[in-house]
Amino acid sequence: MVSKEVKQYMLLSGGELKLVHAFEVNGFYIAVDVNSGSVHSLDRITYEILKAFPDDFSKDKAIQKFKEIFGVDNVKEACEEIERLKEEGMLYSPELGEASLLQQLENDNGLKALCLHVAHDCNLSCKYCFASKGSYCSDRMLMPEEVAFRALDYLVSHSGNRRNIEVDFFGGEPLLNFDVVKSVVAYGKEIEKQGRKKFHFTITTNGTLLDREKIDYINENMDNVVISLDGRKSIHDSMRYHRNGRGSYDRIVNSAKQLVSSRGNKSYYIRGTFTNKNLDFSEDVFHIAGLGFDEISIEPVVGSGQPFHITEEHVPAILDEYEKLAKRCIEYLKTGKRLNFYHFNVNLYGGPCIQRRIVACGAGFEYLAVSPEGHFYPCHQFVGQPQFIMGDVFKGIDDPRGLSDRFKRCNILTKEKCRDCWAKYFCSGGCHANAYFTNGSIDIPNELACVMQRKRIECALMMEVALSLESA
Repeated sequence: MVSKEVKQYMLLSGGELKLVHAFEVNGFYIAVDVNSGSVHSLDRITYEILKAFPDDFSKDKAIQKFKEIFGVDNVKEACEEIERLKEEGMLYSPELGEASLLQQLENDNGLKALCLHVAHDCNLSCKYCFASKGSYCSDRMLMPEEVAFRALDYLVSHSGNRRNIEVDFFGGEPLLNFDVVKSVVAYGKEIEKQGRKKFHFTITTNGTLLDREKIDYINENMDNVVISLDGRKSIHDSMRYHRNGRGSYDRIVNSAKQLVSSRGNKSYYIRGTFTNKNLDFSEDVFHIAGLGFDEISIEPVVGSGQPFHITEEHVPAILDEYEKLAKRCIEYLKTGKRLNFYHFNVNLYGGPCIQRRIVACGAGFEYLAVSPEGHFYPCHQFVGQPQFIMGDVFKGIDDPRGLSDRFKRCNILTKEKCRDCWAKYFCSGGCHANAYFTNGSIDIPNELACVMQRKRIECALMMEVALSLESA
C-alpha cells in the first residue's frame, strides 16, 4: 500500500505522459522540458501556466484560466515567452524517436567493466548488509588468483574496440584478499604494455583494515576508492559494527582521513546509507563534510522486513529532508567550500549520451560481476542468486535464459512505468536489482525508489538554477 501523501506526489511527479514538468523547490519555480532536457527558471505566472498545461499549451486557455488571478496583460506576456521557447525547441519539444533509439542500443560495443568479488567474507557485521554479512548466502571464501586473472583475460578479449576498461574490487571486504588485489593490478599493468587497453581500478572498502601500506598502494594504483561511513558516530556504530558488537566509526574516520589527505586529485567517495533511524540524514551529510570530506553519498537502505527499512510511511519525511539538504548545500557552497553530494549530480551540459540515459548502468551486457569461484552475474547485487548465473571465467558466457539480452532490452523505453515519467532521461530507469528484489521483475521499478529519485532530481535542478543565478 502506498499512502495518500506519496500517491499524491507520484501523480504530480510521474505516472502520466508529460512534455513539461513544472515544480517548486525551496521557493524556486522551475520547469524541465522532458525530451530536450532544457531547464528554465520561472516566475510565478509562467510556473502556474506550465504546471496547468504539462502536455498541451494553449494561449487562449491559459488566459481564460489565469486572467482573474494574474491579470490579462501579465498572462499574455508569460504566454508569449512560452511560445518563443516552444518555437526554439526548448519547451514542449516532441518525443524522441523510439525506433531509432532502440536501434542504437543494438550496437554491441563490448564489455566495459567487471566487479571482482575478491572476498566473500567481511570483518564487520552490518545490520543492513545486502550481502548476508559478506558471504552472499554461500560459504565464506576468497577469490583465487587464477580466477581473477581469467576474469581480466575475459574482459580484455570481450571489450571490443574499447581502450578504457574498468575493474572494481568488491566484497565483502576486499582488503581481506589484499595480495590478490595487488596481483590483479600487476597483471593488468602487464596487459597494458601491449598498448591496446588501459585499466581503471576502483576499490570499495569499509576502511577498517586500512594501514599505511594499503593507503599508499591504493592511492598509487586505484583511480577511485569508495569508503563506507554512515555519518554521525551514534548512527554509524548502531549499524556498522564488528562481530563482537564494537563500533567501527573511529577506526574508519581516522583511516579515511589519512587516505584522502594523501590522495591528491584522485577520485574518492565517502558512501553512507540511511535507514528510518536517521531520516534527518542531512545531518549525517554535513557531519561527514565537517570531518573534511567533500565527495559524499548517502543512500536509502533497500530491502523489506527489517525494523530499520524504509517504507512508504517514511517517504514524505525523506522528500522534505532532500529539500532541506539541497538548501543547506547551496548555503555551504556559497561560503566557498566544496561539497559534491553524489545524488545531486546533474550535468546539464556535458552529461551522458542518449544511449547511456536510456540503459543506465549497462548491467548484464556492458558490466558484469564475478564471484570468488568465477561465476558471471549481471551485477554485484545479483551475486549469490543462482538463477542469475550467466557463465564463468573458464568457459565464458553460457546464457540459455538469455539474461544478457533481457537486461539490454530493459530500459526506459521498454519499462511501462518509465515511458511516461518526466524524469526518465535523468534517472535512466533505476536499479535493476532493486526492482527485482522488490517486485520480482527487473521490468517493474520500485515505486518508492522512483518517488525519492524524482525528488533528488528536482533538488539537483533547483541547485543548478540557484547557483547559476548566484553567479550571474
